[in-house]
Amino acid sequence: MPVLEACVFATVLCGFFGIILKKNLIMKILSMDVMSTGVIAYYILVAARGGFFTPIDAAENDLVAYADPVPQAVILTAIVIGFSIQALMLVGVMKLSKNNPMLDCRAIEISNTEERKS
Repeated sequence: MPVLEACVFATVLCGFFGIILKKNLIMKILSMDVMSTGVIAYYILVAARGGFFTPIDAAENDLVAYADPVPQAVILTAIVIGFSIQALMLVGVMKLSKNNPMLDCRAIEISNTEERKS
């Protein structure tokens, strides 16, 4: 289990450093997706416990421990929100690529500050 936690933490760190260090906007978006995947994987790792049954599998008269459906709903919501944010960012990058085809953050900042000065 500690090895798996270390791998998930390394995934989050790779995504975080990708957001900070990469200058291309597409790479920043992909790094954000990697970090989001790591956070979701960590949440699943923490919430996973053995010995629990889904309410569908257990018989009605058995006294068994049921799995909590709230973490599953939270993770599904996080996946959907992450996908929609990623799609929105990609649309914004498509609009930016018309004026700045290289999608370099520094070049975009320079061109925007020059436009505001004039």
